Amino acid sequence: MASTAHRDEEHLGCGLYRTTEPIEHALAAGVLVYFHNHGDPGPGLYLPQGWKNNRALFHERGILLPHPDYLATLQPLLPEGLYRVREPFFCCEDRCHYFEEELLVQLGYNARADAILFVPQLVEGTLALPAEGTRVGDAQLGRLAALKVASTAAASDGSSTTAGVLGAPGAPTLH
Repeated sequence: MASTAHRDEEHLGCGLYRTTEPIEHALAAGVLVYFHNHGDPGPGLYLPQGWKNNRALFHERGILLPHPDYLATLQPLLPEGLYRVREPFFCCEDRCHYFEEELLVQLGYNARADAILFVPQLVEGTLALPAEGTRVGDAQLGRLAALKVASTAAASDGSSTTAGVLGAPGAPTLH
């Protein structure tokens, strides 16, 4: 582990991170994790167990950090969700895919914490999320603006309730 400034887990917010260095024998560098500063069995890292609608689903039980100094090796990531393109850009130096200004995109990540942009499409009046997206570098993410989209979830009695705001920073689904 590199010598870095100590970050207290109570001050590091819950959210998505990329490991930048191996964490003992538990995790490699370059892995998508969810840090939960009050999780089960305690503050720790949760690994993705799968994806649904281009959003990571995380395991219910996390990996405890062996030492608080490892917090300094976590690189914060933008929350998954819906964004608009503020400034146009290409995905990479090869200019494979152009993202035009005001385009609606969904931000997701793969297991290596690479950012992936998905371009939703209007299909017969319904917003459809594609299964395939385009990998983009971290530098391009600064050209996005998060959107707030109301979402609902089914209640246990079958009715729907307001569940929160899709695309706004918040806890991902832990399973």
